[in-house]
Amino acid sequence: MGSTGDKMKGMAEEAKGNIKQGIAEVTGDPNLHAEGVQDERRGEARQTVGKAKDAVKRTVDRI
Repeated sequence: MGSTGDKMKGMAEEAKGNIKQGIAEVTGDPNLHAEGVQDERRGEARQTVGKAKDAVKRTVDRI
């Protein structure tokens, strides 16, 4: 997957996590909140992978 795809999927995953956390606050569901936190972190990690791919590509392009 390309860097843009990683970043977009990461943002979607992070948003999904935030939504789950919001619903969990309203419903008082600790399990849903934990899932939301995991999704958010997974999304952040995927975005970081995409940014790293961009950095590597820029470095290779300069060579």
